[in-house]
Amino acid sequence: MASPTVARTKIPKTALWIGAVAVAVILAAVMYLERPATKPVNDDGATPEAKAYVPQLELSDVKMAASENFMQQQVVEIQGTIANRGPRTLTAVDVYCLFAGPDGREVHRERAPIVTAAGPRGPLAPNDSRSFRLPFDSLPDGWNQAMPKLVIARIRFADK
Repeated sequence: MASPTVARTKIPKTALWIGAVAVAVILAAVMYLERPATKPVNDDGATPEAKAYVPQLELSDVKMAASENFMQQQVVEIQGTIANRGPRTLTAVDVYCLFAGPDGREVHRERAPIVTAAGPRGPLAPNDSRSFRLPFDSLPDGWNQAMPKLVIARIRFADK
């Protein structure tokens, strides 16, 4: 008795590769969409206590310069000095840099730290001052090229 012959269909290798890549893309998309959500950056405004302390901070010698980095992008730098004329030690001071368009309306806002306790110079003591440097490499084309307005966004005190 002769055994029946089973006809096999041969799947092209290209189709197998396309299928494997499609499965890998679907798995990567599922893993990306199922990842835990990151906490948003604390973008709260300054506390009433911090707002009351703002007059004790002095920004001076603030200037702006533009240069080109190694990737031939324009980098705008704002440099200056912050002085703590008040009685409390500060562990953090952030500023909003508000960039305006030719019509004077805000076209870009960026928050940047100018004092950090974790930095090499540590907290800012009473009656102390230090220089700061804020580089920006992704400013919009609609910016008027003028000095941005610097507004204190956050103050964190050492005794908190």
